[in-house]
Amino acid sequence: MSRQYYPASKSAQSSATRVVVVHRLTERQDIVRAAGTWGQAKFSAKLRGADLSLSQVQDRHDQTEQALQTVSAAIPSSWRRGAVERADLDRFLFEPDDVIVIVGPDGLVANTAKYLTGQPVIGINPDPSSVAGVLVKHQAGACAELLGRVGEQRAAVESRTMVRAATDDGLELNALNEVYLGHPGHQSARYQLITPDGQSESQSSSGLLVGTGTGASGWLLSAARERNTPLPPLTPTDPALNWYVREAWPSPGTGATLTAGVLPDGAELRIRIGADGLVAFGDGIEADRLSLTWGQTVMFRASPRKLNLVLG
Repeated sequence: MSRQYYPASKSAQSSATRVVVVHRLTERQDIVRAAGTWGQAKFSAKLRGADLSLSQVQDRHDQTEQALQTVSAAIPSSWRRGAVERADLDRFLFEPDDVIVIVGPDGLVANTAKYLTGQPVIGINPDPSSVAGVLVKHQAGACAELLGRVGEQRAAVESRTMVRAATDDGLELNALNEVYLGHPGHQSARYQLITPDGQSESQSSSGLLVGTGTGASGWLLSAARERNTPLPPLTPTDPALNWYVREAWPSPGTGATLTAGVLPDGAELRIRIGADGLVAFGDGIEADRLSLTWGQTVMFRASPRKLNLVLG
């Protein structure tokens, strides 16, 4: 594991420091939005015999609310503060010297990472009984100490590799786990795949995935398990990437030979789009995507951005 001590910027040592708390709606809040009121939701759940499940939803909501309150109380009174809900991340302006505190499941860290430019991230697990805590490694009670360490340049940080997809006309997106390129409905996608060593193949497939060591336990893992000879596993800080083609279809005009590989640090995988209507999106967020047209080229490589995850 690669560790470093996060060097707080000049503003992180002053009253100008801003802590941004990132959160998402809880299941309870989603249910209330759909049902109108919590009372109506409980009435409907009782009719379906789902009272126990709704009780668990309430417990998780209470734990998240308590964690948010604890985090808020941990922010020094002289520091600025901000908050953003997951649905608004693409419209929120993060500042270079922000300290990011993410309260929620591991996926919320991936959702947020693509909008950051190296700011330190403290992941808070509001419910250790149901959240794995791979990226949200800390309980809310530790937040005050962790903020102090970041401000005093004593925080141990793990810099995790991210993946970037960039088009030949200047658009790009970054992701922590993986980027998917294909048809939005997962129908056949046609393109030409060009490897770093110059091999080329026209393909028709269910799309392809290019991902990092962090993503190796998610969507990439399912692709790897389909292979008789899976690629060597990556660590979260490994600068290399793995790529997999999903369900390549051999035909007189398309091949199925180049279906997996490793992108060493600095190497680039190129995809020349062979049909309109294809997309590329990162970490499962389809709403934030690149819309691709025939003839465009998409380049995949390790991103210059890193997720700076505070370990302690």
